[in-house]
Amino acid sequence: MSDRRDGERASGEHNGEPSGGHTAPPSLYRRLLGPAWTLLPRAVAEMHDVADTGERVARGRVDVERGRGALARLAATLAGFPDAADAGEIEVRFLARDGIEIWTRRFGDKVFRSRQSAERGRNADLLAEDLGPFRILMSLAVEDGKLKLAVRGWQLLGLPLPLALAPGGEVYEEERDGRFHFHVEVMAPLIGPIVRYTGWLVPVETSDKVQLPAIPNSSESSALR
Repeated sequence: MSDRRDGERASGEHNGEPSGGHTAPPSLYRRLLGPAWTLLPRAVAEMHDVADTGERVARGRVDVERGRGALARLAATLAGFPDAADAGEIEVRFLARDGIEIWTRRFGDKVFRSRQSAERGRNADLLAEDLGPFRILMSLAVEDGKLKLAVRGWQLLGLPLPLALAPGGEVYEEERDGRFHFHVEVMAPLIGPIVRYTGWLVPVETSDKVQLPAIPNSSESSALR
């Protein structure tokens, strides 16, 4: 019950309605989750409720572990994953436009970007994230107070690839002590662990004017969440 109450409070405070009573388009994650949005913990809902044409900046700390095999290193490089680091600083800028979100992440001196959107057609309920030449299709579910993401398909340069060979691993977001926490691990058949990064973020106020970047094609994007 506490998850539902927290989610309802979050939903009420982040309802996409600016002053003046005009309803803004719902955020990407709000649209994909539908009624399950109200089950999100407050910190998770706040991080993802970026109004269309809006932006959010968050900063925190992150630990990064990279796979050690040659194939794992190659896969991590192609996808644009960060290098290994212990307790480094992280900044994430979320920019929304036309139902698409651009996530720009800074791990120390390394900056990379990914493009997130709702997949089209019969998979319109899935989140599509473009990283390097790959597009990963993921389902979103709220379970045990966590937002869990699971791979349901993938593509290379727009061509579907066998799901049995798709990258996997545990990916979730949660609230701990009132703070947004993330856990991302990526592994693949025949390769093993590729990367794992965990940490926390808090939204920050910024006076910097951030210019919305051009929306890249799926083959031009180069990062993962």
